[in-house]
Amino acid sequence: MSSSTVPAAGAAAAMLLVGTSTAVSATIADYPVLSGQALRYALAAAILLAVVRHRRLPRAGLTYRDVLLLLALAATGLAGFNIFLVEATRHASPAMIGTVVGAIPIVLALVGPLTERRRPAARIVGAAVVVTLGAAVAAGFGGGSLHGVLLSLGALAGEVAFSLLALPLLPKLGPLRVAAYPAALAVPMLLAAGIALDGTSSLRLPTPTEAVAFGYLGVLVTATAFFLWYDALRRLGAARAGLFAGLVPVGALVTTVALGLGEAGVADVAGALIVGAGVLIGLRQPAQTGLGGQADRRIPRSPAEDEQPVPTAPERQ
Repeated sequence: MSSSTVPAAGAAAAMLLVGTSTAVSATIADYPVLSGQALRYALAAAILLAVVRHRRLPRAGLTYRDVLLLLALAATGLAGFNIFLVEATRHASPAMIGTVVGAIPIVLALVGPLTERRRPAARIVGAAVVVTLGAAVAAGFGGGSLHGVLLSLGALAGEVAFSLLALPLLPKLGPLRVAAYPAALAVPMLLAAGIALDGTSSLRLPTPTEAVAFGYLGVLVTATAFFLWYDALRRLGAARAGLFAGLVPVGALVTTVALGLGEAGVADVAGALIVGAGVLIGLRQPAQTGLGGQADRRIPRSPAEDEQPVPTAPERQ
């Protein structure tokens, strides 16, 4: 088994789980969006921190730089992303937003290596273009105003920050803590934004049906997916891991069909196949050479936590 097989499977599972949130979110459409995200992150943070405590991981002394990075990650990759996304839906179609945000594989393929002082690999950049095209075909291109495009670009920036700001934290804190701490920090940010935009009505309790949906989003789409993504990110690097972001619309399609909420069209299937082809092209990328002639580097594993996968759902509940 290739050394990249396990993290690749984790990255694929993470993005497919994120894709399932599209269908599940339809059941909480009447709940204030930002407050709902706060609930989701609060539940995920509680689960992840409980796992950290259960595993009795050594204390990780946080420096001021670590704290600033965690705050920035929470503010941009979590709270900021959601705020931009919510505002973008008022000025652009979901398809157009998905197309813009779906460009994240290209951005990570270009910027990710530069943060590690390596040249972007031509094959991975090409694979990222293929993946992004496939995601756009699956999601549809849609339309919207210039304001909507700019807000969508803000959401894209948040998605990029979600990965790139985590890179310097992963060697020291490991994926469990990097998933848990920003999720906890994002809760008060989102609650404050929700009150500012929707007033105190945004703080209402969810109905039983909404509570079940938030449970799914918190346990699987956030706690599990975040851990799997950050674990893959530290092992594969940002450029290769970013290719799997194209699987989000595929996960949405599979869930929609499985729940009988829609049917797969020609564009859906074609987009999924294009995404798959792009991922395969990128994963076959040979070892790269750094700017100084050094071999391609993976993010070192944290000495404090050599995590195994997060316990299964029954154990986490």
